[in-house]
Amino acid sequence: MRVISLVPSITEFLFDLGMDEEVVGLTKFCIHPNEKWQTLPRVGGTKTVNHARVAALRPDLIIANKEENTREDVERLREYYTVLLTEVYTVEDAFAMMLDLGDQVNRQNEATVLVDHVRREWETARNLANGETVVYAIWNNPFMVAGTQTYIHAALDWFGWQNAVEASRYPELSAEKLIELSPQRLMLSSEPFPFSAQHVEHFKALLPSTRVGCVDGECFSWYGSRMLHTPAYVRRLLQDSGDPRP
Repeated sequence: MRVISLVPSITEFLFDLGMDEEVVGLTKFCIHPNEKWQTLPRVGGTKTVNHARVAALRPDLIIANKEENTREDVERLREYYTVLLTEVYTVEDAFAMMLDLGDQVNRQNEATVLVDHVRREWETARNLANGETVVYAIWNNPFMVAGTQTYIHAALDWFGWQNAVEASRYPELSAEKLIELSPQRLMLSSEPFPFSAQHVEHFKALLPSTRVGCVDGECFSWYGSRMLHTPAYVRRLLQDSGDPRP
């Protein structure tokens, strides 16, 4: 089986299932594991697929995601290849996707073992944030945040944070609305927009009573085997006002 993954978190998961020979292509954002990112052919970005490069790799299966990849790319790819389109909006969706993908690529046992491990780790950290209100920022200019009906929202909820944003998906938020929400914590994600210390200072001035800090976006927005890193990261985050990167 020749597999191309267009989803960074799933790319890492496939290699953790032992698919070193089967995965023949990935995107420029599939940075884990680093040695594969450095050596395997890249087929563009998650939203800018290079179809000529895909064709040259002669895939048997392409793995995409409804949120990560564009409808136009997926529809075009489906004209020529078998495309598995994944959807993950909750933590349970993530577990189900991993098990289903394991079936699709003949790694059922490996997927089951990994999912069981992730679930055990996540259960140990459930509700640790104890209802602390949070706004999770994903973009600047315009300032955009994670709302309901997103995997980020579901992950925050699992660990006990209360999302102060009631709108669905990824709404824009004005400075006035952010001040009105006045969350106990503002998380500035490392991706897709790379928030920095400069942004932290800006928002601290805007929200003097809020705990503001950068966070590792992979721990809250990547599913798959990257989820193994999240519980320990959450524990450090709750003890640290800065950015306790794993």
